[in-house]
This record gives sequence, C-alpha cells and structure tokens, in this order.
Amino acid sequence: MSTDFVRVHHDALRDFIASAFQAEGLPAADAMKVARLMAEADLQGSDGHGVIRLVPYIKRIQQGGINKTPNIRVIHERAASAVIHGDNGMGHLVVSQAVDLAIEKAKTAGVAWVGCRYSNHAGPASLYARKPLEHDMLGLYFAVGNANHLPPWGGMDMLLSTNPIAAGIPAGDEPPVVLDMATTVAAYGKVKVKAKRGEMMPEGWMIDRQGKPLTDPKRAEEGFLLPIGEHKGYGLALMVGLLAGTLSGAAMGKDVIDFNADFKTITNTGQAILVIDLSAFGDPADFKSRVDTLVRDMRNSARLPGVERIWLPGEQSRGKRHRYAEQGIPVPVAVKQDLDSRKPFTVAAWVYLPKEEQNFAVATKLDWVNKKESITQGWAFD
Repeated sequence: MSTDFVRVHHDALRDFIASAFQAEGLPAADAMKVARLMAEADLQGSDGHGVIRLVPYIKRIQQGGINKTPNIRVIHERAASAVIHGDNGMGHLVVSQAVDLAIEKAKTAGVAWVGCRYSNHAGPASLYARKPLEHDMLGLYFAVGNANHLPPWGGMDMLLSTNPIAAGIPAGDEPPVVLDMATTVAAYGKVKVKAKRGEMMPEGWMIDRQGKPLTDPKRAEEGFLLPIGEHKGYGLALMVGLLAGTLSGAAMGKDVIDFNADFKTITNTGQAILVIDLSAFGDPADFKSRVDTLVRDMRNSARLPGVERIWLPGEQSRGKRHRYAEQGIPVPVAVKQDLDSRKPFTVAAWVYLPKEEQNFAVATKLDWVNKKESITQGWAFD
C-alpha cells in the first residue's frame, strides 16, 4: 500500500459521508444508513467501495440518476421469496431492505430468496452476506456489476460485469467464514483505487484489445478485465448475472449502464440475497462447532515453503476492522484532496495529529460547517 494517505476515525468518516448526502437532499436516516455502510466498507479494507465512491454517487444524485426519496417496495411475494422494486434509490437502502425481508422470511420458511430490481451500486457484497450471521443464519449474495468490463471468453464485446458473489457462514468460537469475490481477477473498484493512488496494476488483472497485459490503470478503458479461472470465471459471471439480474427483472448484458460514465440514466441494477436459517437443518450449535473444526483444520494444515500462514476467507478483512478501528482508516491523500476541493464548506475537513512512531498523520475529526447557504449550494462539480 502506498504511504501517501491520511487516517480518519470510523465515526468521523461516517458522519462526514452522512453530512454530504444530507446536503444533497437525502433524508437524514437514509443518509446515515448509506454512510454507515460506506464507512464500514473502508473499515474492512474494501476501499474501492467506501468514501472513494462519494463523488460519483453525488454526481448521480445531482444529475437525476438516483432518486433521493424512493418508494422501495415489494412487488412480487411468496412465503419464501420476494422481488423488491428499488425505485432507483441508493443501492445500500434497497439491498438492506431485501436482506431484512429475507431474514424475516427465513425465520418461518427456513430458506428465503429476495431479489432486487431498479437498485443501484450498493458497495461490497460481504456487508450483506454478513448480516444474517447475527441471527444464526448464513447468507449468499449475488449482484450485477454497474459497468461491463468483461467480454465472453474469447470475445471482445464487453457484455458482462465483475458480478460479485459473497457468502457468510457462521462459526462458533472461530470468526465467521466470509467470502467476497468478483468473478474477475480484480474488481474494477481496485483498478480505480490504483489510479487514484498513482500505482500500477499487476499483470493478470487486465489485457488490452490485442491480448497484451495492461498495467496502467489510467488506460483501463483501452482494455478489459480478465475472469478468474479463464472460461470458468466467464461462466460464473454469466450465472451470477442471470440470478441477480435477469431473474429479478433487472439489467443484464448489453442493458447494463456504465455508471462511471453515465450519471443520468437509470441503471436498474439487480441484486439478490439467499438466507438460510441453520435451525431448519439441525442444531445451529452443532453446525457452528463443525465449522470451527474445519477452520482449524485448514489453518493448521501443512504449508508450502515460505508460507507463514494459511488464511480463511474473511480473516484479513476482520484483521483490518480491528486495526483500522484502533489506528484510523487510511484514506489516499488524492481522495482527500478531491473531496476537499469539491465541498462548499469553509472549514478544512481534516485535522492532522502527527505520530512520532508513524510516518503518516491521523485525521481524528471531520468538522463540517452547516451553514444554510453551504447546504443549499451542495457540492461543486466540473
């Protein structure tokens, strides 16, 4: 990671984001819910889905691409399933309602599937797969990405997105097993982070239209992402899109809108959540005990030379949650400067407290001047 960053406390970053959304007309409760999920994304190290997304989100709000006061509602429903119409609201709000509904249905049906249409980008998939864990349930989450960066295997027309999948599996004494992965080698959000930091991409993330490695993230539009496992990743991206998009009545394939370039057109983003109540399959405590055993077997298994530790899915993100909660969330200086240059508030948002033992500053507070004229003006964009 580049050291060209500052750190900010989680609560301060959350409040910063919430204030920005409120300034653009989102109801206070909705603004805080979205801000909480965005700050949590940064807290767990999913920095391609955190505060770095604030500027494009607000651009979409200002240009009419997102409904600030949506009527999020159920339009199809059975005992163990539902489809939610997001009314083009913030994806975080739409998917959160879908997960809550799936959890309630699973309490009686044992299993529940809830899909979303007319949603928007909602941040890292793991945030939603983790939520059922609090109820002794497991979660499987699927989504259609918000821009196509992947062609069919062997093709050149970008008809698929990164189409992420996530799974949250509860454990007993061990941490839960949480998988969050794109169906491409790297999520496009990571490409954006590399570009923001001024870093090059490793070979294997992207290729250009001649099939040669593309490592400059600022040239990303000249090529496309590579799927995991070659043709297998292409097939997985297609299946996830069919489940999260087509089944829900959302955009898929050539109908997907590139929300990085088009801030006005409704994206009709699709997501889906599958929730399974452990008690429908036996004693939850027994299941979690067996998960503990498997986790320990994996962690304690023989390692190849030079490998210090075998990691379980979600362990490194969990470590970042603890570390960043104590030390502060790292935010690239370029992102901070971009935010500072766009907001209309008159007091600097970042307060630096140098630490002798570290070569970076810690931003401990984000002060916003809530002047009426500043709130009215909103954020400035070119």
